Amino acid sequence: MSKTTAKTETLENVEFPSFDASKATDQMRAFAEKGVEQSKEAYAKLKTGAEETQKVLESTYETAKTVSSDVSLKAIAALRANAEASFSHLEALVGAKTLSEVVELQTSFLRKRVEMAVEQAKEFQTVATKAVEDVSKPVKTAFEKAIKDVKAA
Repeated sequence: MSKTTAKTETLENVEFPSFDASKATDQMRAFAEKGVEQSKEAYAKLKTGAEETQKVLESTYETAKTVSSDVSLKAIAALRANAEASFSHLEALVGAKTLSEVVELQTSFLRKRVEMAVEQAKEFQTVATKAVEDVSKPVKTAFEKAIKDVKAA
């Protein structure tokens, strides 16, 4: 094998960039520290969001429990009123002496039952509407706050 010698030329006016390892290390360290800081901030936001969500869910659960009790009590009251009306009607029918009196009692009972059913339906609608509003209020408030926070960021 033969060796070839390369010609080396010196350029006096050209500057070559020098590589400074200490600057590269400092830049890498700064980059890593910034990444760690951003990760800590993201974790803190995530943790805060999770805690707020937990509070909203707990509040919603408690409200739903209370509202379901109200609805149950309203249903029991309606059943009790219906049973009392039916027993009163039976007592009146037993005491009737003529067929025309039975027809009159039955007609009156049916009219009162329809009126009572309409009234009970209105009461249930009122209770159900209030229940939906009460249960959805914490979720709605949390959602609006989240949207506001996103817009602010």
